[in-house]
Amino acid sequence: MSFLKTIKNLTSPQRSAVIASFLGWTLDAFDFFIVVFVLNSIAGDFHSTIKDVSYAITLTLAMRPLGAFIFGWLADRYGRHPVLMADILLFSLFELGSACAPNLTIFLILRAGFGIAMGGEWGVGSSLVMETIPAKARGIISGFLQQGYAVGYLCAAIVFWLAYPLVGWRGMFVIGVIPALLVLYIRSQVAESPVWVKQQHRARNMLRSIADNWKLFIYVIILMACFNAFSHGTQDLYPTFLQQQHNLDHTQISLLTIIANLGAIAGGITFGILSERIGRRRAIVLAAACSLAIIYVWAYSTTIAMLACGAFFMQFTVQGAWGVIPAHLNELSPSSIRGTFPGFTYQLGNFLISMLAPYQVELAASHGGDYSFALATSAIIVALITIIVVGLGHERKGVSFNN
Repeated sequence: MSFLKTIKNLTSPQRSAVIASFLGWTLDAFDFFIVVFVLNSIAGDFHSTIKDVSYAITLTLAMRPLGAFIFGWLADRYGRHPVLMADILLFSLFELGSACAPNLTIFLILRAGFGIAMGGEWGVGSSLVMETIPAKARGIISGFLQQGYAVGYLCAAIVFWLAYPLVGWRGMFVIGVIPALLVLYIRSQVAESPVWVKQQHRARNMLRSIADNWKLFIYVIILMACFNAFSHGTQDLYPTFLQQQHNLDHTQISLLTIIANLGAIAGGITFGILSERIGRRRAIVLAAACSLAIIYVWAYSTTIAMLACGAFFMQFTVQGAWGVIPAHLNELSPSSIRGTFPGFTYQLGNFLISMLAPYQVELAASHGGDYSFALATSAIIVALITIIVVGLGHERKGVSFNN
């Protein structure tokens, strides 16, 4: 089944849930990636170093599990719909606060708060969608839904290209408040998850459910640590790599990042569709294996054309693997805590790799500022480990959510 045919066959409430969750993840990612474009500017204004400011990324990633737990628990108890709205409002407020930070310490605290809010959006939004759409559409919609992340990065690149020279880094964060408007759409157009409505009176003991599925819980955390290292390790320092390694200007950096995210969007949808045919694990392993073939071009090219080629195909494979994850995690999740389990394990994986950006900066510095070496080394290691971890796991493709 094609992507467009799948979307056409959805009912109006199902399409509204998909649109709302996609836009929520898009705008969430947009707010997150603003930081990666302006690390240098923030460091200059606060008389600090890129490494010190990069801890903003670390703190955001580290605090996301707390948000996933809090908002996931609330979503399992009170429903996906109201909690998703509250979460989007909260991360918009933290984004506005970031624009007004008077010093690096306050900025880091605000980015930690943003991480709590960001941690809640993915799990709540993905469970709302996966519980609303038909089982046969999960892989295809999963690939589309996850690419809200790439579209958010793409939007951040476009805004950086067009608006940064006019508004500076603080103005970028002010623009990041736009997601608050999405709440109006969710309030008026999006219905509650039918699965949650059916099961809302069922007793939910989160800790008991986790204890009963502890092996799965640990496995998925490890799985998501691999995936988050795969994604953040190839994205977060990419603009810095282009600036520091290749001395590109902000227009060139924006263009290459846009190309990378176009590849991500294409890859996520492609492998999401493929996962309906060959299974979730096989699609992920194939994408990760293909990434190994492009790493050298991505990290060591010296011309704009080859850098663009490497950027496109690297993110085609990385986000191709990621495109399977919303469906895969929701299918693996225990039914009684589906609002909590996918997002919480996802963000605990983020926590485990939250020091990756400072580590990559340090690794590059230890090799004479060689960001190519730092990015390529981490990408190779993570891709290989991901293939092994996914290969050792299992899947529940097409499982019923109504049991």
